Amino acid sequence: MPGREAALPACFAGLGTGSPRPRQKRGGMFCSVEDAFDNKTLDFASLGASGPGTPSARTRRDPDPCPGPGPAAPAPAELPPRCPQSDRLLIKGGKIVNDDQSFYADIYVEDGLIKQIGENLTVPGDVKTIDAYGQLVLPGGIDVHTRLQTPVMGLTPADDFYQGTRAALAGGTTMIIDHVCPDAGTSLVAAYERWRGSAGGQACCDYSLHMDIPRWHESLREELEALVKDKGVNSFLVFMAYKDKLQCTDAQMYEIFCIIRDLGAIAQVHAENGDIIDEEQKRLLELGITGPEGHVLSRPEEVEAEAVYRAITIAKQANCPLYVTKVMSKGAADVLAQAKRKGTVVYGEPITASLGTDGSHYWSKNWAKAAAFVTSPPISPDPTTPEHLSSLLSCGDLQVAGSAHCTFTTAQKAVGKDNFTLIPEGTNGIEERMSIIWEKCVVSGKMDENGFVAVTSTNAAKIFNCYPRKGRIALGADADVVLWNPKAMRIISAKTHNLNVEYNIFEGTECHGAPTVVISQGRVVLEDGNLCVTQGSGRFIPRKTFPDFVYKRIKARNRLAEIHGVPRGLYDGPVHEVLTSTRAMAPTSAARIAPCAGKAPAPAVRNLHQSGFSLSGSQADDHIARRTAQKIMAPPGGRSNITSLS
Repeated sequence: MPGREAALPACFAGLGTGSPRPRQKRGGMFCSVEDAFDNKTLDFASLGASGPGTPSARTRRDPDPCPGPGPAAPAPAELPPRCPQSDRLLIKGGKIVNDDQSFYADIYVEDGLIKQIGENLTVPGDVKTIDAYGQLVLPGGIDVHTRLQTPVMGLTPADDFYQGTRAALAGGTTMIIDHVCPDAGTSLVAAYERWRGSAGGQACCDYSLHMDIPRWHESLREELEALVKDKGVNSFLVFMAYKDKLQCTDAQMYEIFCIIRDLGAIAQVHAENGDIIDEEQKRLLELGITGPEGHVLSRPEEVEAEAVYRAITIAKQANCPLYVTKVMSKGAADVLAQAKRKGTVVYGEPITASLGTDGSHYWSKNWAKAAAFVTSPPISPDPTTPEHLSSLLSCGDLQVAGSAHCTFTTAQKAVGKDNFTLIPEGTNGIEERMSIIWEKCVVSGKMDENGFVAVTSTNAAKIFNCYPRKGRIALGADADVVLWNPKAMRIISAKTHNLNVEYNIFEGTECHGAPTVVISQGRVVLEDGNLCVTQGSGRFIPRKTFPDFVYKRIKARNRLAEIHGVPRGLYDGPVHEVLTSTRAMAPTSAARIAPCAGKAPAPAVRNLHQSGFSLSGSQADDHIARRTAQKIMAPPGGRSNITSLS
């Protein structure tokens, strides 16, 4: 390492003479520079013999995803030494990419913030210079959906906050938002404090927290208010699946959505029809289907699409913004897209797994491989689904891409070897997320570089209210910056990933585009393929309520949706008398959220509009003897030839 550090200054000094500069147009730092991106190619010969640690090697390096025999990679659980770094960085010659514009400029970073953007910057002499010629300079990625501590049947995920955030940084993600899932009998605030304690001592990058609502109870409003006002949480998730464990009824969802709306937070939903899933699981187990294929068979795509439609309907009635997590099927995505086009305030989140692979692997002969794909909603077995979801993500019908990273080792998954309902659910994706999206959306020509920034960071920052501190290259923003080489190529493999699991569900996927330098909090954490992180350095990012990006439309609709009665005179006509017990009663709040099974049966009341004749039971004229025949002489309407019925 000392030799490498000594070589850096001389090499950077050589870049100014031997490396051709991009052609510049005068007119300010936001001006267009014709062909500048294509002509910034370094002259390696002019730099002499560049070692593997020189910036020239970094700029043109295509990382080898499957190294052959050579030095073994450090064990994932081993904490690497802290890298000597400078607090002052100058990023030169890159193409800055935000969600709405791209331009060529230099960036000066100090004290963890972006202090200057422009050309010919005046900077101190002890600054570390990073060469960005030929690369894109992006805001650090934001992964809005991780589960690095969520226990499943007492099992802790294989990738905790340290390992998970370390892998995130390796893939270009500099902030995560993890889900807090309280245990039974634990308050939401207590669970939040537990998550903060774990993440604060382990996370290597900035983080924030969502809160899952596992059950309805009368003090829920007070707990949500405390989290919003005192803890910096502005997003809450309810489950429509996991019957008898986490599942909410429609009435409970409506009540919760109304509370969330009043607090100015974001309602999230895990959308699956839990009742149908429960019945299908029982049926499949009775048929003897116990393997991972039973997981996807018990969760057909229709149960996801139906739940998404129902959640959107309930949120619309409550006038509450809705964020649907883990969009996995074409049907669910189409429901979301249609609702968004009608003006509904709803956002959809496909994940790395649904964009990068398909569910055909559930039928693999290798049980461990099939089990590695088990997550809910399941990855669609339809091979055209990733293409469809990437198209909707590219055109804006879906807005954010998360990873839902929650990994378990093969031994942990094997808890369900004889019963697919016991397989811990979760897949990887935190490290591969940005490369998969670039490959599926940008390389395919569906999305440009600005759209890539939008779905990987900016939209998430706007929805969850940490913009422009996060999600933008701008003066005063956090110095979370990624140098992205669009020409780099890597093959995803479990042999080279930074995770604690044996399988990678994207095994063998070839990706064009990868991070070459990652800067988190103003410090370089990835450079030249070397990942240098500090355990516990991640900061908690509190988020305020009522994000403008979401609530401007909600507030306008509140004003327009005021309900007024029709002015009319009092009715003074006759009123039919009915029994008191049958009068219409306004349902109470408790009645709305009580389960149907708990309702008392209403007393039977005779309907006076129906005939008094009945074919069963005693009648009022049973004491009168019945005649065996009846002669009809002059029936109504004319004479009849019927003389006897006997």
